Amino acid sequence: MPPRTDKTTALRVAVLADSDTRWKWGALTARRLTTGAPAGSAQRVEISGLLLRGRATPTPRQLAEVGDVGIDADRVREVTAVEFLHAVRDEGYDVVVLALVGGAVQAMLHGLAALRLPARPVVITGYVGVVYEKLADGLLLRHGADVVLANSRHDAERFRAVYEGVGADASAVTEAALPFLGGEPHRPQEGRDTVVFAAQPSVPASRADRTYLLRRLVEHARLHPNREVLLKLRSKPGEHTTHIEELPYQRLAEKLPGGLPPNFRLVYGHMGEVLDQADLLVTVSSTAALESLHRRIPTAILTDLGVREALGNHHFVGSGLLTSWDHLDGGHRPEPDGAWLAGQGVAADGTYATAYDHARARVEVLLAATRLPDLAPYYTPATAPGYLPGILARHHLAPDGHPLPGAAAPRETGGVRGAVRDAVREAARGAYRQGVQRVAPVIRRMGEL
Repeated sequence: MPPRTDKTTALRVAVLADSDTRWKWGALTARRLTTGAPAGSAQRVEISGLLLRGRATPTPRQLAEVGDVGIDADRVREVTAVEFLHAVRDEGYDVVVLALVGGAVQAMLHGLAALRLPARPVVITGYVGVVYEKLADGLLLRHGADVVLANSRHDAERFRAVYEGVGADASAVTEAALPFLGGEPHRPQEGRDTVVFAAQPSVPASRADRTYLLRRLVEHARLHPNREVLLKLRSKPGEHTTHIEELPYQRLAEKLPGGLPPNFRLVYGHMGEVLDQADLLVTVSSTAALESLHRRIPTAILTDLGVREALGNHHFVGSGLLTSWDHLDGGHRPEPDGAWLAGQGVAADGTYATAYDHARARVEVLLAATRLPDLAPYYTPATAPGYLPGILARHHLAPDGHPLPGAAAPRETGGVRGAVRDAVREAARGAYRQGVQRVAPVIRRMGEL
């Protein structure tokens, strides 16, 4: 991809992410958008990873389990929002990928606009997976980026409809696909029969519902002693992902009457590696279903707890994948609907290789522009005076996008004071996780008495 200035220098890309899954999406998106350079181009690409400090900042273990995203570990560092803005100001990035929750994207857009750079970077954002809740809220918080990526034709149409419906410019919406699809197509193997349940941190939310799903999964293992049943977990207790997990399945499994059968296992690791051994993927509404469908692995979306917006499985209405544990216990394997698949960016038909061509071409045009227009988010202090200031304040930014007093203080980078700062930060993060996973559920239960 040609840079906007000197073709002999590297194209500099920054990925800012606030959780493990968004890091995976952002890093792989950056890689896909900056590969496939025009013939004869010797353009190098340097991608730096910036992890936004917060409750879900990924641990080294989580980063390792994401798998190879093509970014060296020495090019990944943790920053605050203000430190990120200073990095953009000082380090001359050509492209910035905001792999963040909507409010953080909005804050960064206003912060970048307030920098008033003579040559600002191209700003890209999007969603890490299936968009089944807060569609309008999330989209309007992302408005103002140069490129708002949609993971499918279905999403692109919905995104444009929301922007146009509020009178906002919809030209940034660009259809692509989930960047982490891949792997070999499913091939049954003699003697292998493996069921994988893809767990989600916050779906379902209640102890009763999560215990029910775990119990049915264990019962399925007992009904089929020659079948390997894997519970694929997103994180270990104490770690956070994109969503808070207050009731980890690991803890629930410890209290399950009768223990766990020998053909049942809890597994971690890269989802692609787990799918390599899967003959059936079962989930409530995980994006892992799309990874599974891309590889033509039999996939089931559970209806046991209903088909509800709160669960996200309403997204799969019309897919042909909705079923229950009773049917799966009896040997049923859902068949996906071809028309539904075609609109979901799954690209099991072999078109995945070209899924990013349009988005890549759009970024090339933006990079070649003499000057990019000023960033213009839909929300401003004039259009959302009761909403926007609070979003910006959470990231220590004033309503005009500039850092609040004291927010830009330089960090200690070494020595005793730096070590103390790091220790205090880790202790505070640990206390927060303990409160979320242990104390808060107890308080809620007491409130229900």
